[in-house]
Amino acid sequence: MPLVSLRPRPRSTVSTRVRSLVGVLVGLVTIGSGLVAVAAPAQASNVATPGNFTGYGFDQCLAPSQKAMDAWLYNSPFWAVGIYISGDSRACPVQPNLTPTWVSTQLANGWRLLPITLGPQAWCTSRDRYKQQVRINPDPTSRYRKARAQGRAEAQKTVSRATALGIAPGSTMWYDLEGDFRSDMTDCRESALSFLSAWTKKLHKLGYLSGFYSSAGTGVKMLDDAATLRPGTYKMPDQLWVARWSGVPGRINEPGRTPYLRDTSWTPHKRVHQYRGGHNETHGGVTINIDSNYVDLGDGSTARTAKVFCGGVDIDHPAYPKLRVGSQGDLVKAAQCLLRQKKQYSGPITGSYDRATAAAAAAYRTKVGLPAGGSMSKAVWTSILARGHHPLMKYGAASHAVRRLQRALNAADKAGLQVSGVFEASTTAAVRAYQADHGMARTGVVTDDLWTMLRAGKK
Repeated sequence: MPLVSLRPRPRSTVSTRVRSLVGVLVGLVTIGSGLVAVAAPAQASNVATPGNFTGYGFDQCLAPSQKAMDAWLYNSPFWAVGIYISGDSRACPVQPNLTPTWVSTQLANGWRLLPITLGPQAWCTSRDRYKQQVRINPDPTSRYRKARAQGRAEAQKTVSRATALGIAPGSTMWYDLEGDFRSDMTDCRESALSFLSAWTKKLHKLGYLSGFYSSAGTGVKMLDDAATLRPGTYKMPDQLWVARWSGVPGRINEPGRTPYLRDTSWTPHKRVHQYRGGHNETHGGVTINIDSNYVDLGDGSTARTAKVFCGGVDIDHPAYPKLRVGSQGDLVKAAQCLLRQKKQYSGPITGSYDRATAAAAAAYRTKVGLPAGGSMSKAVWTSILARGHHPLMKYGAASHAVRRLQRALNAADKAGLQVSGVFEASTTAAVRAYQADHGMARTGVVTDDLWTMLRAGKK
């Protein structure tokens, strides 16, 4: 699928962040009820993927170029990408961009990877292309022994390819299976289930998790019926990727939204929803033909427990009004605490805005280049709340830095955000509103440029 209108970024690319680490990764990975020892050549920075994440992803036939990935990192809502790493039935078996360096670079830049295998397809597939290729053997002899052997072989092949790319153990390997599994196609259905069961068991032995991709009304329904009506008959994949083109992200996670998947199956945080099929999107001047996905895996995007400030002072507020000498209350305590953190205030946390507090605010203003004065204005609040580590963030981020962003936006725009530490829809909307107010592209992505504006107290 072609990429057009490539435009170089004016800043240095994120590729330069990649750490040059080599060696052999040896570890213990939890699979099922036990620990599996795994040895695989991989760069030590390559974490298991996609990990804990709730956010947007895309997949496409060819892994995009590095310029395209950088453009989309800074300008798109997506932070996960499906890549076809293995399988003889892939439409794009030649992947010129997909190298160990490419994988390491994306992981270092925060991308979550969804490695996909498209190998033997169901015997009863209706696609002419697949009919000309090796399919899952429907022979029922010895409980579909031949299909199970194919599943194990495909899992081994996938892990070998993942290892060569430096994708760490503990990562999920996804199998893409298409077919028309009607009730009268017993051997086709049972051979496919046998194949997938063997695929999952072999992946677990090799230290990886198993994922399964298919259309909601075909492969997903077949798998869910087997899991529910014949529990224990087949080993089920750990995670499910459902193609259901409703156009609404995550709709399949809402109770009663699809007749093909039970509400309790693969929950919580074990589903990817492909909510839109092939279409062109342009971000940062780069156009890619993609499928759109909503990813909800692991523990989801969950922030760590909030930090305790100044012995328990609450600095999380929906708005930060101007304070001056004579002001009283919890917001004054928050101001005194923040000024103490910035080494401008050494007095007690009283909740009373006195001359010492005003002097501290004036010193902070001088330090960061704000107009002289002794009040805690909106600009001072915005600046002091935004100070600290400034990573690139977008929908799906979860960290203390997200809390700082949410506080700073509340100070700058009266956004009224809950300071949760999770970057979700309301935070994205507040970021876009702030970007619009300051003549920036409304990407919803927090970059160095936006952090610079906040730290400068731009309101």
